[in-house]
Amino acid sequence: MDAVLDVFLDIFTQPAVIVALIALIGLAAQSKSFSDVLKGTVRTLVGFLVLAAGAGVVVGALNPFGDMFQHAFNVQGVVPNNEAIVAQALLEYGSAAALIFFFGMIVNIALAATSRFKYIYLSGHVAFYIAAMFAVILSVAGFDTWAVVLWGSIAQGIYMVVSPALVQPFMRRVTGSDDVALGHTGGAGIALSGLVAKLTRGKGGSKSTEDLAFPKGLGFLRDTTVIVALSMAVIYVIVGSFAGPGYIESELSDGQNFVVFLLLQAATFSAGVFIILAGVRVVLAEIVPAFKGISEKLVKNAKPALDVPIVFTFAPNAVLIGFVASFVGGIVGMVGMVALGTTIIIPGVVGHFMTGAASGVIGNAVGGRRGAVLGAFANGVAITFLPLFLLPVLGDMGLSNATFSDADYGVFGLLLGGFSAAGGQLAIIVGIIASLVALYAVSFALQRRDARRATVEQADEPAEVAATR
Repeated sequence: MDAVLDVFLDIFTQPAVIVALIALIGLAAQSKSFSDVLKGTVRTLVGFLVLAAGAGVVVGALNPFGDMFQHAFNVQGVVPNNEAIVAQALLEYGSAAALIFFFGMIVNIALAATSRFKYIYLSGHVAFYIAAMFAVILSVAGFDTWAVVLWGSIAQGIYMVVSPALVQPFMRRVTGSDDVALGHTGGAGIALSGLVAKLTRGKGGSKSTEDLAFPKGLGFLRDTTVIVALSMAVIYVIVGSFAGPGYIESELSDGQNFVVFLLLQAATFSAGVFIILAGVRVVLAEIVPAFKGISEKLVKNAKPALDVPIVFTFAPNAVLIGFVASFVGGIVGMVGMVALGTTIIIPGVVGHFMTGAASGVIGNAVGGRRGAVLGAFANGVAITFLPLFLLPVLGDMGLSNATFSDADYGVFGLLLGGFSAAGGQLAIIVGIIASLVALYAVSFALQRRDARRATVEQADEPAEVAATR
């Protein structure tokens, strides 16, 4: 059984494999030629691998930055890192997490097919991470393994349609269409950034981050690759100066001059962003047409919910602005925890980059530059305090030096943990069933609203237009 689960996880926790399979099924469902099916599937697979490679380059460049930050400011505490906490969770709850992940995908498809929420969650790795969190919380609540899998799968399926739905009103502003959704465990924080941007944009609005005006002599700053590299170089050098040359050269750079090391890390970060953008373009060009086959055969009007880098191409300047603003929000939150005397959540650089960048893009689409800064800052504060509130519901794992990052872990984990605190296992079961009923009630209400709008629009059409129907 464990061997089968290992193979299953090796396949289905890889987002590139999942999306390539979806492309294959979608193209085959449209009766495309063998050549077109093969080409679309391989290009989708390669595109996602390019995207993942870029993300790996970015993470590799950010890791020493996080180490420098902790050393420079002598900060000790809990680090929000999904990979670290999931690795701990799998030691005890691995089988339950894998089964929740698998059956949760089936529930996701069933809910998408039978409700108005047509989102198919394709970010397999983060879906597996949140399945691990559900397994921990339900196990801590005392459920038997079969009940952990049953109720965890239903909770997982609900999550996989609700999280993209929270962000979609703002995603439409970014993409200009309703074809693609955002599927990531930072969804609640990213939706918060859109809401904050909407509330703070003012009557006159704010100019877009992509319309930054540079003097003629600084025209090179219009190049995204250049501005990201230069901006990150400044940030790295400032933090590196506080950390000190001795620490950097002895612990991080393997003896390489600390300034050379920092500048190369900044350039590497920019290279990673460049690779991500290239991969996103390939994936979008292939997956959206292929997904029509899924929509026509399995889930009518289905929308693929893809990982956060999918939005980076729409506002590259906002990516950097959002990252910095979110990280500043994390620092402000950390200082607040020091003042309050609580457990300290150290800003997770990777989490702030991924969700902060997406928050910047969303905030910019809704409220321009002001929205990008304030929206991403709000996300940064949220993903600092939510992990703190989540710690008590994780049982013994809440005592470790790592925890789940991103807003969805906090929001949905606290919701499930709140049910448990309110009335134990019975309250969790009632809460999950009530959530399912609420999902269909909202779906029904939205469908009726859309039907009324269509009726009003049809009634308002001129007679000659209606006669052509």
